[in-house]
Amino acid sequence: MLNILGGSGPTSHLTMTEKALAVPGASIHLYGKGDARPGRKMGHVTVVTDDMSVAASRMATLINLADLIKEESLNPQSEPPHIHARQKDSQRGKDGSIRVQGPLVAVTMGSKSDSSVLAPGIKLLEQLEIPFTVTITSAHRTPEKMMTFAKEAADKGIKVIIAAAGGAAHLPGMIAANTWLPVIGVPVRASVLDGHDSLLSIVQMPRGCPVATVAINNSINAAQLAVRILATGDVNADIRKRLKRHLEDQTSTVLEDSVKMERLGFEAFCSQGASNNPLDMVPELPTPQDDGNGGLDRTLKFLDASPEARLNGNANGNGNGNGNANANGTGNGDRTHYGNGNGNGNAFAKPNPNGNSNGGASSNGVIDVLSYPPPVGNENSGFHPPSQRLNSNGTRWPPLKAVPLASYYKFHRVPSIDYLTAMVETPDQNDVRPIELPQSEPTHVEEPHEKSPSDGIHNRILEQVVRTPGRQPSPQPTHLSVPGPGQHRVLQEQGSGYVAPIFEGKEQQMDQVMDLIEEKGFIPSEFVESETNWFYNELGIDDMYFQTESVEAIVNHILSLYAGKIAAFARDDGRLEIRLDKEAADHAVYIDTSKPGVSVTDGPRYEQRIDEKYINGSLGDSSYRVESFRSASHLPGEKDQQLRCYFVYRCDFAYPNPGLEETNLDIIGEKRFLQKATQNTKDIYQEVMNHAVTRTGPVIENFEIEGSREKRLVIAYRQGSAMGLFSALSDLYHYYGATSSRKYVEQFSNGITIMSIYLRPLSQAAPSMKHPPIEASIHQIMKEVSLLYCIPQNKFQGHFASGRLSLQETIYAHCVWVFVGHFLNRLGSEYTSLASILDPNSSAHAEMLSKIKRRLRTETFTSDYILEIINKYPDLVRALYLAFANTHYVQTRGEQDDFLPTLSYLRLKEDPILDDKQLKDKVSKLVVNEHDEMVMTAFRVFNSAVLKTNFYTPTKVALSFRLNPTFLPEVEYPQPLYGMFLVISSEFRGFHLRFRDIARGGIRIVKSRNKEAYSINARSLFDENYNLANTQQRKNKDIPEGGSKGVILLDVHHQDKVRVAFEKYIDSIMDLLLKPASPGIKDPIVDLHGQEEILFMGPDENTADLVNWATEHARKRGASWWKSFFTGKSPKLGGIPHDAYGMTTLSVREYILGIYRKLSLDETTVRKLQTGGPDGDLGSNEILLGREKYTAIVDGAGVLVDPQGLDRTELLRLAKKRAMISDYDTSKLSSMGYRILVDESNVTLPGGEVVNNGMIFRNTFHLRGGNQFDVFVPCGGRPESIDLSTVHRLIVDGKSTIPYIVEGANLFITQDAKLRLEKAGCILYKDASANKGGVTSSSLEVLASLSFDDSGFEENMCIRANGTVPAFYDAYVKEVQETIKKNAALEFEAIWREHQQTRIARSTLSDTLSIAITKLDEELQKTELWNNAELRRSVLQDALPKLLLEKVGLDLIVQRVPDKYLRAIFGSYLASRFVYEHGSSPSQFAFFEFMSKRMARLNQQPGEHGTTHLNGGSA
Repeated sequence: MLNILGGSGPTSHLTMTEKALAVPGASIHLYGKGDARPGRKMGHVTVVTDDMSVAASRMATLINLADLIKEESLNPQSEPPHIHARQKDSQRGKDGSIRVQGPLVAVTMGSKSDSSVLAPGIKLLEQLEIPFTVTITSAHRTPEKMMTFAKEAADKGIKVIIAAAGGAAHLPGMIAANTWLPVIGVPVRASVLDGHDSLLSIVQMPRGCPVATVAINNSINAAQLAVRILATGDVNADIRKRLKRHLEDQTSTVLEDSVKMERLGFEAFCSQGASNNPLDMVPELPTPQDDGNGGLDRTLKFLDASPEARLNGNANGNGNGNGNANANGTGNGDRTHYGNGNGNGNAFAKPNPNGNSNGGASSNGVIDVLSYPPPVGNENSGFHPPSQRLNSNGTRWPPLKAVPLASYYKFHRVPSIDYLTAMVETPDQNDVRPIELPQSEPTHVEEPHEKSPSDGIHNRILEQVVRTPGRQPSPQPTHLSVPGPGQHRVLQEQGSGYVAPIFEGKEQQMDQVMDLIEEKGFIPSEFVESETNWFYNELGIDDMYFQTESVEAIVNHILSLYAGKIAAFARDDGRLEIRLDKEAADHAVYIDTSKPGVSVTDGPRYEQRIDEKYINGSLGDSSYRVESFRSASHLPGEKDQQLRCYFVYRCDFAYPNPGLEETNLDIIGEKRFLQKATQNTKDIYQEVMNHAVTRTGPVIENFEIEGSREKRLVIAYRQGSAMGLFSALSDLYHYYGATSSRKYVEQFSNGITIMSIYLRPLSQAAPSMKHPPIEASIHQIMKEVSLLYCIPQNKFQGHFASGRLSLQETIYAHCVWVFVGHFLNRLGSEYTSLASILDPNSSAHAEMLSKIKRRLRTETFTSDYILEIINKYPDLVRALYLAFANTHYVQTRGEQDDFLPTLSYLRLKEDPILDDKQLKDKVSKLVVNEHDEMVMTAFRVFNSAVLKTNFYTPTKVALSFRLNPTFLPEVEYPQPLYGMFLVISSEFRGFHLRFRDIARGGIRIVKSRNKEAYSINARSLFDENYNLANTQQRKNKDIPEGGSKGVILLDVHHQDKVRVAFEKYIDSIMDLLLKPASPGIKDPIVDLHGQEEILFMGPDENTADLVNWATEHARKRGASWWKSFFTGKSPKLGGIPHDAYGMTTLSVREYILGIYRKLSLDETTVRKLQTGGPDGDLGSNEILLGREKYTAIVDGAGVLVDPQGLDRTELLRLAKKRAMISDYDTSKLSSMGYRILVDESNVTLPGGEVVNNGMIFRNTFHLRGGNQFDVFVPCGGRPESIDLSTVHRLIVDGKSTIPYIVEGANLFITQDAKLRLEKAGCILYKDASANKGGVTSSSLEVLASLSFDDSGFEENMCIRANGTVPAFYDAYVKEVQETIKKNAALEFEAIWREHQQTRIARSTLSDTLSIAITKLDEELQKTELWNNAELRRSVLQDALPKLLLEKVGLDLIVQRVPDKYLRAIFGSYLASRFVYEHGSSPSQFAFFEFMSKRMARLNQQPGEHGTTHLNGGSA
């Protein structure tokens, strides 16, 4: 309860009345006293909930407003109280007594913000005429001033110090440590922990340093205590008198109220008002501004002073006319309801004696929301369903109760009225109007950052969504039963769907149990039978448990439960708390006390343990099924406590290894399940199973239980794809006011898990205002299961379990936490200054900056620190989420949308949606330091960067975000990205980056050996991805696709989830590429990018065996570009495998042969070192194609060396077999040859050197140098294996020990190390030039897939099931190989020639050529040259493979291949040929000369139509 006090004006109390109307569960009681005056009690507000924390939260806003009104009454000018030092000289008081000189009380605070808390106490000191001084001294910001103040206070005559502080609240204790004077501490309520942190910080002082601590924000008690201390002095008789008079006044006030109540009676007393108590002042923060939408008109006026009050206002949430509400009496009713009227509707509410309000409506008003069930004891609700309307089992529905629309919608998400009325009885349809949601203006691509007005919700409806043109329909990867007419499935059975086989020996076992209990003597003999019967018959435990457990185990359980009852007597609160667990090899039992509908965040957390120990790791024979029951009866003496039992059994399959596509339950089912499940349950599971084996994500179904409000939620998913889902589901349905009676987790030998949860609403006595009816909430639960499936246990789960934030808000915060960890700009001005000095075009400078950046990021913010900061600001998270939701939520079916805004989204109806400037101001005001502001500001960056997301797609397997990369600082990432995808799931996080719209690159999965390695990988994830994509961009200089790369980082706890992570990554990105065509399954998304996007991907580290699945999945989801989606796929799907045809090696080989050719070297005499052995793609093909004298090979197994040359025949055998050097026949080594494997130690080499550790020897062998090798070809190895810190080991006396290096492995040598080697005389060709054969092959594979239609592609590009190779395929592969060699030779010659002319390092020239080609390519695509049809056809005929032109024809190719892709072919071909011929810095006339030759050749061709000019026109 909160008093409504008068403020500075006669109607100031009405502000409080208006605000209270918007608070759920609030009742207003005005006393009819007429005009208000400062401090006069005008009425009171009560807030009723079933949870004290919720009540406190809802009351907080009103407390803030009351404090503001009080402050205004203290200072009518509405200025903040002036806090300044006051000193009173020797003078006489009102009673003529002499006052002491100088201040006696020193009041201090940590900051200006604490002044409003101290104002009431200061007012009391003034009233009692106590001299005092006020100052600000911060223990943290002005520690010296604080110490001086404390030490000098006694010398200045101060007798008592009052110190107020919030948060860490060190000020009172620090003052007490520096003075002998008594110190009184006032804990200040901060914005995060409601002052509990301040209270504990002040009150918990160590011995010898006392601080008298008063209640939170209670400066009045502090002031009165200070006066009482002063009054004890011998010279302070006058203070004692004033204090005594003050205390007597307090007592008189209470006695006067008591007498008046007895004389007038309770109701008259309340209506007249009690005496004003001036000490009822607790200042707080000012009230938030009203959002102005969906609330009342805020113009309430008090019309009369009678007990029956009429409140007149604009009561329609949508602003339609006037609604009048009458409140009769002020008794003990828990709330007053206000009805909304269309036109002039009237709604009446009158409290009845039992505390439940009786609502009704008259005139042409409406009942806005029907709340079901009504509170207990409400027998006179305004509407009863007609007696002839019965439910399915013949009984009548209980009566309904009217609930105010604004309050209900603020907190609940409900389905459409049409659906709700089908589930719960309603009045005549004329009294029901559809739910109206405000709508926004259409979103335009041209204005992607359009600001949302701050006056309410502006979600998009389907017709207004920015659509991606030409996106194709896609079947859903997740199955979700969609609510709506005809969709409800009703189960006729009354039981659990399981029938345990009868345990024939149960009675005999009970006798044995009772005998053993009596023998142990712990339970009195007269209670043995009753305790045993209670355990056997009252807890809902079925016979399977008793048949499984031994007598000894059952006895132990009964004794433990009885011990829990005994222990309850020793507790201060007398509560019965039972926690029992037993874990055996093949089963486990957990029994715990449980309050229905409440998530417990402490204690044993049995559900989390079951997840972690049994369900998460279930696979094959190591699978576990779970049965869970809630006891039907409450515990003895505990009305709100029941027992929750969990039984875990190891699965026993009759057929443990069926095919993954097998669906027959009799084959894949577990024996106990098949034995216990009813036929109805088997039918349900069979249907769900049929869907599950065809889905990537979960299957989510809902079934009604006939004759009951209970719902059966069934969820199926692939084992291991949703870690922690079992326990997370409990938090979800608790949030929506539901509890479970039974839960089952079944495992099937085909790798599918099915959960079945029986949900029912909380107790009928629970307040209906808090939760929507289960008929409504079940659909929101179903929808959010898909969100929970993506991230079952997010980093902010505690806020969700406690109800502080919704599931959507916590998962949104989790995603932004990931984003912040990668992109928080924390490098500082020093880095920017250094970057401005260095040459951005220098690869060496860029690499050095990259290392500095990595070091700076490592040493500042950590993921845990970022998490700690975000956790401090749940209110900010909520506001930022509202802005995100307002942009991306789509209302798909208008007013009849079965998925109307969710619980968290409904806050948009009441909370103002802030634009970016307002969010910036809010962040700045609420954060406490610079670091916090940086982190919370990153939320705004994230919101503005998201162009589209699947966050609101009803079914999904991971969360994907298409980001606008313009937020990346140019100083850190000088080459701008075109597109960026961020994908987040519980098993991984990943990026996909591309530098052009048309781009291609591999997808790699990164594993981590341990937590430390994971932290390192997480910090470098984006930068590594960026660098890999940039390298790919430089490689792709003479093909149409730009560079791209995808990197998936497995979570440290999910290193075995390679396939799961890859499938989720691909599917969630496809959500953003494909147009949805399944309402309620794959709804439309807001697309601020507004353009069709096609991604071209390929295999990379740890994904080579997964690309076939990706190709097939794209075809299943209806992607028209499925053939070109992934390269490197099986030849049966039209792929051209690089390793089988040596595509990558052909390019590397061309550079090696070019060096031999230029220097006239005999290949067979060249001594060769190679990292990456005969087991790898590049390494094996290099051995097969090369004829050098191999003297050393390093691979994953170890090191193989022979100065005389390794046996070529043996090497060819290993290369063809794809075997590691551990299979090399060592008998073929010379006397000086040796092999050291990684697991060997203390091995002596032929030269006498001792190898202590084989692993270290392998990792550093390539750095040994010593003039042992002529050429080094890295064909494998980790990035940066040679860097600036190690390259000196390959340089002796200023000369490189290895004359020639061709870098086949990506990023094996850092750029600065390459330049150092070249300076030392090494001829070196870098990866971006040498290793481009694979990308050329992939590009031509993509082109073929785009050129053929489906049938032509399968006929000409797909190898038959019997291994038959189409003739076209065989010939096309040969043409691809020749193209690779041709392109490599052209670039080799260009770099060699330009180096000879300029002496610029070849590593630098490689980048320079790439940049020149890329830049010219982009410019050419924008010129009018493309519009010249003859020139366009001529260039395409030269650029396209001859076989493809002959087979398909240019016209069909142009028709089938996307226009953007053809432009890219046009530009890349002309640009690469020009730069290879004229160099990276041609003269200004070179391109004119180049194009003149081409145009002249074109004009000489027959069939020209006029003269073609360079500007693209024709004459």
